[in-house]
Amino acid sequence: MATAQLSTQILRPIPAACVSFRQVTTTGLPSTSPSSSTTIFKLRKEAITTNQKLKWARRLSLVDQSSPAKPTVDVEGLVSFLCDDLPHLFDDQGIDPTAYGEQVKFRDPITKHDTISGYLFNISLLKVLFRPLFQLHWVKQTGPYEITTRWTMVMKFTLFPWKPELVFTGTSVMGINPNNGKFCSHLDFWDSIENNDYFSLEGLWDVFRQLRVYKTPDLETPRYQILKRTANYEVRRYTPFIVVETDGDKLSGSTGFNTVAGYIFGKNSTMEKIPMTTPVFTQALDPELSEVSIQIVLPLEKDISSLPNPSQETVNLRKVEGGIAAALKFSGKPTEQVVREKEKALRSSLIRDGLNPKKGCLLARYNDPGRTWSFIMRNEVLIWLEEFTLD
Repeated sequence: MATAQLSTQILRPIPAACVSFRQVTTTGLPSTSPSSSTTIFKLRKEAITTNQKLKWARRLSLVDQSSPAKPTVDVEGLVSFLCDDLPHLFDDQGIDPTAYGEQVKFRDPITKHDTISGYLFNISLLKVLFRPLFQLHWVKQTGPYEITTRWTMVMKFTLFPWKPELVFTGTSVMGINPNNGKFCSHLDFWDSIENNDYFSLEGLWDVFRQLRVYKTPDLETPRYQILKRTANYEVRRYTPFIVVETDGDKLSGSTGFNTVAGYIFGKNSTMEKIPMTTPVFTQALDPELSEVSIQIVLPLEKDISSLPNPSQETVNLRKVEGGIAAALKFSGKPTEQVVREKEKALRSSLIRDGLNPKKGCLLARYNDPGRTWSFIMRNEVLIWLEEFTLD
């Protein structure tokens, strides 16, 4: 998959993440007397975190959770079962339907089924219309008869010539029938919308807006894993990659591109030609976005110790250690004003959501501006995050 090569390995939760879990409802931001700006910011951040946690209180299965679990209900065993079974959702093995009752309620914002056979039919239909990839992040017990999972699903729509990729991340709250120990409900909640009830027009619009045309070259890209997609940005985990870079002039500029491109075209110590990749990065490391470098990503199989040395002193090879980044995708010509507006919007969204963005940003350009219509260009602004917890 060109734009998001998801790992096939299950991301297992740490042992503590599989124990019974229930968020505690607390009050919002209290009124305070005048204090330092640092204290006010901390209180606001705590209030944001509280609001995020309160979402869990509304994400209940359709099973009464008021009475303690019966000894015959092996919830811990069902947690382990889902860790092993759900990654097979779209492969040839498929999920094990025997863990579900025949009458089981499946709901997401635009789909509903009341039987296991209806749910299996829906899975089969998605495999025909899309090329789906499912990734399980964690599984937790969240009530006496309730288990919650967190996942990412990327679906390439192969019926359209430009093969758009639809990305959904969220949680599934699964209710357990206390009488037979089988799943009797499965409710999906998407991170990208507020109204997760069936039938959600907001959910339908979220699907359609991901069908827009973006032209992305069929070239190698840095590997990343989509952890979360909100209405405004994606959170990705990047694996390490190597760049060849030199000084640039501004985020939207092309100064220095011919210099770094010359390195991969053979202007290096061994005159080795290196395959082109995408995107081209321009990176600013300072808050004013004024100190800029321009970068080309080198193929993933390359090792920095075996790469030829640049022929020009102004060109450097550098290993980017990867990490967690937030990305905002947009089309059109990435002028300096547009890029700075996108960076400001992304940073504001991250702070509002209680995340901790680092200073500076990257502009990723996936297309040759001389050969691609501006309205289908794929551009992204990325900001590295100090820390991120997928809860």
